[in-house]
Amino acid sequence: MKIAIVGASGAVGQEFLRVLEQRAFPMDELLLFGSSRSAGKTYPFRGKEITVKLLQHNDDFKGVDIAFVSAGAGTSREFEKTITRHGTLMIDNSSAFRMDEDVPLVVPEVNPRDAVNPARRVIANPNCTTIQMVVALKAIENLSHIRKVHVSTYQAASGAGASAMAELENQHRELTEGREPTVEKFVYQLAYNVIPHVDVFTDNGYTKEEMKMYNETRKIMHSDVAVSATCVRVPVMRAHSESVWVETERPVSVEEARKAFAKAEGVVLMDEPDRKKYPMPLFLAGEDPVFVGRIRKDLSNPNGLAFWCVSDQIRKGAALNAVQIAEYLIYNGHIK
Repeated sequence: MKIAIVGASGAVGQEFLRVLEQRAFPMDELLLFGSSRSAGKTYPFRGKEITVKLLQHNDDFKGVDIAFVSAGAGTSREFEKTITRHGTLMIDNSSAFRMDEDVPLVVPEVNPRDAVNPARRVIANPNCTTIQMVVALKAIENLSHIRKVHVSTYQAASGAGASAMAELENQHRELTEGREPTVEKFVYQLAYNVIPHVDVFTDNGYTKEEMKMYNETRKIMHSDVAVSATCVRVPVMRAHSESVWVETERPVSVEEARKAFAKAEGVVLMDEPDRKKYPMPLFLAGEDPVFVGRIRKDLSNPNGLAFWCVSDQIRKGAALNAVQIAEYLIYNGHIK
């Protein structure tokens, strides 16, 4: 098994290295690719130092079984044919192909079989906010079809990459020292602030990030569910949080929901409000599951249910989900 990571020097690329090593992913060789800024850098993996190669339009992917790609939508579109030309399976972490009809959009806990034999040898990894939400929604969908979802996200700096995390850290330092904070990655200062603006605004007043949650949820769940999202950037370093309200076809009790979450794949139930036990990003960064708590009936709708969920954006929201897709295909005999 020969594996490649494209975009090895970025936050998600680095997480790919950690996840692959921690999960003892079955492989014989690992190749790393990056831009001219990254080429030549070395990273440790399983006791060896691996040098990042320059990503080029050549035959470097010949013999590569799976390429995990996290280098931006433009790079993914440009290099799709180069990567897949010799049969390599491209698991792409960008937004480039998510809504293409002939590219499956996969979360293994929800729709793993969609990943089998993709027509273009490309599988898309969903947006981070969508991934953690649909993992939780699947537990409720198994009880009763979900008609509507209202969600507000509380998105960490990690969602904008390593440089955004560094900017938040620097802003706190600059403000503590009485200096004007540097603002480059976000539209406003993020330290001591929340910004109700993630990605660019579209004609309907929603941002692209919010529309991703609408469109991607329907595609992944093969559902007519209507999703209305408000995406907010918060001054948290890592791990996204979401406040989710669902309307189901029949009333679902809190106890039913708790039991469903407790046994759901990829979910950890953390719902003991009397003991002040509920998910928080401060304590859950670096963890794999989607943590769910604050489960309660909606007071305005008998078919409504509300809950809170937290998950690490770089792990389950990006690298881990892609690796789990590959693991599903390998362990079920679809890649040999």
